[in-house]
Amino acid sequence: MPGDAMLFLFGVIMAAFLLFMMVFFPLPIWLVHRVFILDFKSIGQVIMFSDLECDYINPIDLCNKLNQFVLPEMGAQAFLFAMFLINGSWLAALLNLPLVAFNVQKVTNNRHMYDATEIFRTLSVHKKECFIKLAFYLLCFFFYLYRMIVALIADA
Repeated sequence: MPGDAMLFLFGVIMAAFLLFMMVFFPLPIWLVHRVFILDFKSIGQVIMFSDLECDYINPIDLCNKLNQFVLPEMGAQAFLFAMFLINGSWLAALLNLPLVAFNVQKVTNNRHMYDATEIFRTLSVHKKECFIKLAFYLLCFFFYLYRMIVALIADA
């Protein structure tokens, strides 16, 4: 398999992973005494914001659960962007640039974590951002899949 096909296969897997994480994702929780037991908690950003709107969940619990996902998501997106830059896949890197720039801007302004005291005031903004990211990851998934198939056909 050529390098481009492998990179876009990795991109497809990462986009599927990030898409899955936006709706439903398991979080491993380490138990005391270094025992590696996975406690799978179902959390979905889209569903969690709707639950907060309907007052099914406490804002503190929501922020604690969602804040565990913020930095890994940003890191995965930045890593994928860096891989496209290193490989010279300029179109894929250009596609990822707006989200990476948005994430960097959020981190530099210290607005990347959810705050329980302000979550009700900013709920509509967070929901809109969540749906935009969901659409972006879906678009990326199909773009990477297309580019992987094109790379495999070109190699054959």
